[in-house]
Amino acid sequence: MTAAPPILIVAGLAREARIAGGPGVTVIAAGGDRARLRAALAEAPSCRAVISFGIAGGLDPALRPGAVVVARGVTGGGAWPSHPDILRLWIERLERSGEHLTHAILAGVDAPLVAPTEKAAVRAATGAAAADMESHLAAAFAAARRLPFAALRVVCDPAERGLPPLAAEALRPDGTLDYAAILRSLAARPAQLAALPRLARDAKAAFDALGRVRAALGPGFGLGGLSLGEPLGDVP
Repeated sequence: MTAAPPILIVAGLAREARIAGGPGVTVIAAGGDRARLRAALAEAPSCRAVISFGIAGGLDPALRPGAVVVARGVTGGGAWPSHPDILRLWIERLERSGEHLTHAILAGVDAPLVAPTEKAAVRAATGAAAADMESHLAAAFAAARRLPFAALRVVCDPAERGLPPLAAEALRPDGTLDYAAILRSLAARPAQLAALPRLARDAKAAFDALGRVRAALGPGFGLGGLSLGEPLGDVP
């Protein structure tokens, strides 16, 4: 009996990829590099669905670090809906596990939103609850391949909180942290040190929630027994 193709998981950070991994999935982590992600997607093996998974920047002021966003769809150079059957399964399973969920639009962006004013502008333009740098590319890839798509993200930095400049400089292309670049950024702008404890607390809340969500969804992100058709329609 031939094994079913895996679920393709698209992430940014190596830590997100480690959490996402497991039976029935193939994971791509591109470190926030659009060209690298597009190249990895072009070479991706056959799969039965595409999932964007990881942390995100908050745009909705009501969402705190650790808030779980199950995306209705994604905007960012286009508009792509999440597959409704995947959403129903995830919402049922995660609510049963005790997670409080936000069902909203995600915004795909091409660079980190480091200032609250940038977040507010994207929120005003899109109505999105959170933003990340992979979901729009994953969604466009899925649409081009006629594959079901869905996205699940957890808020790290909330809407009113900016990120230190090192946030845009800290990643290697494989999604791991570039500690030398972090140290150079801190040496050049030592005032960033004051923001690091808060950023660490936000990141802990986000990754703790991401781990809980992944465990609750189970093998193959819970999609092993789900029959998935082609994606159709617009973002609701």
